[in-house]
Amino acid sequence: MGDMANNSVAYSGVKNAVKEANHGEFGVTLAELRSLMELRATDALHKIQECYGDVQGICTKLKTSPNEGLSGNPADIERREAVFGKNFIPPKKPKTFLQLVWEALQDVTLIILEIAAVVSLGLSFYQPPGGNEACDLLPADGILIQGNDLKIDESSLTGESDHVKKSLDRDPMLLSGTHVMEGSGRMVVTAVGVNSQTGIIFTLLGAGGDEEEKEKEKKDKKSKKQDGAVENRNKAKAQDGAAMEMQPLKSEDGVDGDEKDKKRSNLPKKEKSVLQGKLTKLAVQIGKAGLLMSAITVIILVLYFVIDTFWVQKRPWLAECTPIYIQYFVKFFIIGVTVLVVAVPEGLPLAVTISLAYSVKKMMRDNNLVRHLDACETMGNATAICSDKTGTLTMNRMTVVQAYISEKHYKKIPAPEAIPENIMAYLVTGISVNCAYTSKILPPEKEGGLPRHVGNKTECALLGFLLDLKRDYQDVRNEIPEEKLHKVYTFNSVRKSMSTVLKNSDGSFRIFSKGASEIVLKKCFKILSADGEPKVFRPRDRDDIVKTVIEPMASEGLRTICLAFRDFPAGEPEPEWDNENDIVTGLTCIAVVGIEDPVRPEVPDAIKKCQRAGITVRMVTGDNINTARAIALKCGILNPGEDFLCLEGKDFNRRIRNEKGEIEQERIDKIWPKLRVLARSSPTDKHTLVKGIIDSTIFDQRQVVAVTGDGTNDGPALKKADVGFAMGIAGTDVAKEASDIILTDDNFTSIVKAVMWGRNVYDSISKFLQFQLTVNVVAVIVAFTGACITQDSPLKAVQMLWVNLIMDTLASLALATEPPTEALLLRKPYGRNKPLISRTMMKNILGHAFYQLVVVFTLLFAGEKIFDIDSGRNAPLHAPPSEHYTIVFNTFVMMQLFNEINARKIHGERNVFEGIFNNAIFCTIVLGTFVVQIIIVQFGGKPFSCSKLSIEQWLWSVFLGMGTLLWGQLISTIPTSRLKFLKEAGHGTQKEEIPEEELAEDVEEIDHAERELRRGQILWFRGLNRIQTQIRVVNAFRSSLYEGLEKPETRSSIHNFMTHPEFRIEDSEPHIPLIDDTDAEDDAPTKRNSTPPPSPNKNNNAVDSGIHLTTDMNKSATSSSPGSPLHSLETSL
Repeated sequence: MGDMANNSVAYSGVKNAVKEANHGEFGVTLAELRSLMELRATDALHKIQECYGDVQGICTKLKTSPNEGLSGNPADIERREAVFGKNFIPPKKPKTFLQLVWEALQDVTLIILEIAAVVSLGLSFYQPPGGNEACDLLPADGILIQGNDLKIDESSLTGESDHVKKSLDRDPMLLSGTHVMEGSGRMVVTAVGVNSQTGIIFTLLGAGGDEEEKEKEKKDKKSKKQDGAVENRNKAKAQDGAAMEMQPLKSEDGVDGDEKDKKRSNLPKKEKSVLQGKLTKLAVQIGKAGLLMSAITVIILVLYFVIDTFWVQKRPWLAECTPIYIQYFVKFFIIGVTVLVVAVPEGLPLAVTISLAYSVKKMMRDNNLVRHLDACETMGNATAICSDKTGTLTMNRMTVVQAYISEKHYKKIPAPEAIPENIMAYLVTGISVNCAYTSKILPPEKEGGLPRHVGNKTECALLGFLLDLKRDYQDVRNEIPEEKLHKVYTFNSVRKSMSTVLKNSDGSFRIFSKGASEIVLKKCFKILSADGEPKVFRPRDRDDIVKTVIEPMASEGLRTICLAFRDFPAGEPEPEWDNENDIVTGLTCIAVVGIEDPVRPEVPDAIKKCQRAGITVRMVTGDNINTARAIALKCGILNPGEDFLCLEGKDFNRRIRNEKGEIEQERIDKIWPKLRVLARSSPTDKHTLVKGIIDSTIFDQRQVVAVTGDGTNDGPALKKADVGFAMGIAGTDVAKEASDIILTDDNFTSIVKAVMWGRNVYDSISKFLQFQLTVNVVAVIVAFTGACITQDSPLKAVQMLWVNLIMDTLASLALATEPPTEALLLRKPYGRNKPLISRTMMKNILGHAFYQLVVVFTLLFAGEKIFDIDSGRNAPLHAPPSEHYTIVFNTFVMMQLFNEINARKIHGERNVFEGIFNNAIFCTIVLGTFVVQIIIVQFGGKPFSCSKLSIEQWLWSVFLGMGTLLWGQLISTIPTSRLKFLKEAGHGTQKEEIPEEELAEDVEEIDHAERELRRGQILWFRGLNRIQTQIRVVNAFRSSLYEGLEKPETRSSIHNFMTHPEFRIEDSEPHIPLIDDTDAEDDAPTKRNSTPPPSPNKNNNAVDSGIHLTTDMNKSATSSSPGSPLHSLETSL
């Protein structure tokens, strides 16, 4: 295989794929390798030893050399690819253009218009006479053969930020998509492509995969579920690819399973968004009303003509007059189609598309890359945001923010001149040489960006501290290169410190040490005083610093680091450098600094905006609870005096699970409304929380949840959320694939902008509806009344089409492109059942329709007298256009243009001109429409049924049009609450209107309706189960007293936790965060001003009991015996 450089892993062995091999060829099957890679740490080691002996045994069965790898023989490679497949995950097949067109044509409004178009086309044929990080990415799953200090960053797959140490005797499992951070090694490849852990998750998220295999998996899953129903209830699904599924009130559907699967397989994969559902329902209602009006218009016209001609005038039906009669009937039918086309809101789909497309384009400038259009609109209804901490709320760069130097505690970085010169010299030299030379701060990649931190985050914070003090560490490193360092005691988790020895030119030695403050301070016998000179540092002085400096820093979530030095005089014999304990003692303290990952400066204001907008922000992080709580306070997620919960992942799991280890929705409902911080959480916990909030029914409105994520294991949570935000910088490909929106700057403020744009889309559609429905009401009533009274529509077909163009295409473009304002964040989310047309909007629609109808009918029946012109009523069939009807048409269009300005406000605001010049598109469309109207009237002639108007007639038309603005002010003064007769319109689809099977998202979940129907049965069943479980718990507890208490084992990575389904309540003793100490801090979760919900452990903090209560689901929560009555009861239910 050859030599390997540092930070690399060599690959040998096998590639996995879809087909299974038999034992005859390779001695191990695909299924065996795939299941092996799902195990972690000791479980994986036991499996390897049990089935294969050791890693060498696997290599033997796979016919590969642990040293040389594969032979490279093309025939051998081809055979392995045929058996195990290629290391390639097929991308999700995109929809073709024709598929997209076909989906668009399914819109109800378009179907009505398509029918109208076919009818119009048919009529047209009738002619009557006369008419950046430096590390290696693992491309496959494998098992470690040999390694040297190998550390892997598994955060992309597991969400854990700690580097996981890999070794043959501890955790040899290596996963694709993870990064080699330190050391080197050699591995045998056991899974590639769709069978690797990353590939499995991609497949779960819908990327690639064979449909037949998916069907097979579904059947296998179903049969397993039926065969082992009771046993499966007691096991948590905790694989890397599939997050632990919540099982709220789960039951088995033995008999109807196949039928339900068939029904659900025929359903669309994703239900319509909230806005789409409301618009579809509204469009259908308007379409039905328009169709009815159209039919009535045609019937009345035909009846009036027949009765007047053949009954009143007593004319006989003459054969030679038949073409004339047919021509009249065709004219009536065209009027009816015109009424229908005007009534149908065909601009609705266009308005939605334009609004979303415009918003998506503008959101790109706000660092939101929208992958699914409906996510933009859904975000406007968000009621909860579950956000990561690192990089989203914080800057993802450790920074020194406080310092204790020269006996003074600085809450901010001190000015360089405030520090004595000799102390400054110790600081500069000590930090420069006593940090790994691989840790450095590089210039920003983009102009105006932040400097890049490379290497250890804590050391980069110290180097940044020097730059803040206007000192350059690189000058010192150039003077003292790494090879001149006499001795280096590298950092490890035992000593919690790092020390570097320098040899001076006079033969003396100086050692610089840095580390966890409480450890290094104990080794300090002196401290540099205010004048820069060493003075005695007694134990009580140390206690004072701990109380006045270190503990206050730690309480704010800062990691405290002590910097110290020691001199070895030249005259003394050279120390024994291998005896570290004698060397690193008798130190002189230079300074104590507090470092943190600071909150982004814009985040607190953004969170305030969210809270004001009725959105609850929750922090879900893998960091320790002290740091998470401190950051949450600084962000404003937690506010003093509020009733809130801060929990760690293990405590969250304990509270939401029953005695059998099953997750219960009722338990989640007691926690999530007050939960603000979930610390030490795994991606599984995040998925559980998100699913629990979405499934909750404790409030009238269903919660709309947005989630941020960057790791591969965040995929299920991102997919489950209503809107999933993936990190564009730190996010993995799987996270981005599962997301709806990608934050290109990983910044929380971009989420707030997404909320603004989402609400703006909703309001833009409402503005368009307010405008269009006013035109619809007036145009339909005018066409219907005019046709019935005068045997002709005052607005001709071509004029109607122009009005249609104004109120649909151009209006949707003008009103759907309104930019968002901060005012959108001053109201609560609309919710899923909020109607599109509010009572205020209905008041505006009916009020303006009343004004326009009065004006139009006045002009229609008295216009010839007002303007002293010939009447256009009762004109012959082919009469030339009249001034009378042209004035009616022109005034009608002018009223629509000025009402378009009124439609910019939908909440009763008086100033309809506010921000009008911020929307250049709106101004352009209004002015452009006005110009085109002049051209149509003055030069349109017979094609547009228009006659030229005088200046006076134009001024009257414009004046009557401007009257809508004044009338709008009058309407605004009428309180909506006084108008009891007004009704809302455009409600969302109610739950009871949806078939039960359509509510279900997948086979594993029970919908709300099903849950309500079964609640009685389930509660009865659960009561019996509780009795059974209590007996088990008593027995388990009694046996544990005799056997001795089990000590919780140390876990090096999240995999270990996920593969151990037991949940423990442990001792909790807060301690100060150590340098690079990211081990779990067993701090008690905080809950202020609230009574904790009932839990198995009455002492929620578990501090004073001193007992580790262990509930092992594999033992204490086993199912009842197959022969017992309880077992048969469970099976039947």
